Amino acid sequence: MHIWSVSNQKGGVGKTTSTVALGGLLADRGERVLLIDLDPHGSLTSYFRHDMDRGGKSVYHLFFDKQWKDADFVRGMLKTTSMDNVQVMPSSTSLAALESKVSGQEGMGLVLSGALSRLWDDYDYAIIDTPPILGVLLINALAACQQLVIPTQTEHLALKGLERMVYTLKMVLRSQQRQLPYRIVPTLFDRRTNASLMALKEMRRAHGNSLWDEVIPVDTRLRDASAEGVFPHQMDPDGRGVRAYRHLLRTLEQASVAGS
Repeated sequence: MHIWSVSNQKGGVGKTTSTVALGGLLADRGERVLLIDLDPHGSLTSYFRHDMDRGGKSVYHLFFDKQWKDADFVRGMLKTTSMDNVQVMPSSTSLAALESKVSGQEGMGLVLSGALSRLWDDYDYAIIDTPPILGVLLINALAACQQLVIPTQTEHLALKGLERMVYTLKMVLRSQQRQLPYRIVPTLFDRRTNASLMALKEMRRAHGNSLWDEVIPVDTRLRDASAEGVFPHQMDPDGRGVRAYRHLLRTLEQASVAGS
């Protein structure tokens, strides 16, 4: 199983859209895909019309009574999407209180890794949508994944969040004594605005070696797909946003091959 994490310490930069778009394109060619929602806001869960507040099993429950060790428990929590070969591991609003409940307990940073090991032969790819704050959930995502995608909106305030994310990443990896390849992905790019152009220029100056050499453009069809609860390629297979994500997918796969 290939495991990717989509992360940034700023909200509204396209994490969920990127997770869904990449997962859908992988599934469209026949890959078995698991999407994981680690964000207490549950945007990924809600994207596919699942109600986080109705109870039931969620990522939250993996952290208690060693439920992550039970493969049937993990499989039993998974939810459907608009494609048969894509499932979602749902979030819960209870995740917002997780930090205080598991603080100080040993092994809490490896719960997701353990759960995914139970599903290793069930899926070809797992993509993790993470919360925009450093805590046990983001630590789990970084510990589990083999490659990190950092969507960053091409505007000034998002650049501050990018700096925090890169700093956090280096700090966590230093403590875990491991390397993790990452790719910064400029999102919501509008070439008609000076703000987008200047932000992209600054990204290239500060992060050239880690920056994807293309952009994800502003595309209302991506928003339309979210409104319908379907994958972007199902809404508009030749839209400019979907074409950009296809290019990104090729880049990420080439990096996976190079790193394997």
